[in-house]
Amino acid sequence: MKLLSTRLLLVASVLGLVFSAAFAAKSSKGAPPVVGEPLELKFHPVKGSNVNLAEMKGKVVLIDFWATWCGPCVRELPNVKAAYQKLHDKGFEILGISLDDDRSTLTKFLKENDMPWPQYFDGKGWNNEIATRYGVRSIPAMWLVGKDGKLVSTDVRGQLEALVEKELAK
Repeated sequence: MKLLSTRLLLVASVLGLVFSAAFAAKSSKGAPPVVGEPLELKFHPVKGSNVNLAEMKGKVVLIDFWATWCGPCVRELPNVKAAYQKLHDKGFEILGISLDDDRSTLTKFLKENDMPWPQYFDGKGWNNEIATRYGVRSIPAMWLVGKDGKLVSTDVRGQLEALVEKELAK
């Protein structure tokens, strides 16, 4: 009986180590940014010239982590486009971070859905470098950066237009 208990304890210990290692590997993404802190973001978009968030001070910027295969992301698109059309001329910008893994699917979707804002794409899906750096674990993830370049919110879904208008009024 003692030998069985020892073996069970050994098996439980090994399983614990295996699950701990798997969890640590899955949790190795970076940390989400802190609201109130500046956000650093630079990339070369699918179309257009280099993007540097630091050079966009004075604008309110939505950072939209999304993908063409993400149903909730696609359902949110009409709200994002409406806010962009209404508030872009007042200083609202959008930067898309695509977690797609197929460039042609993304570029076709962008064209068909008239999405003129810059899009980051590296073809790595869930291992997207920007999403990984900032610990994005689910999409859509919509972050708002104020005119001062500091993160205002990491949860703007459902309140995008109101939050943008509030930030633009500052």
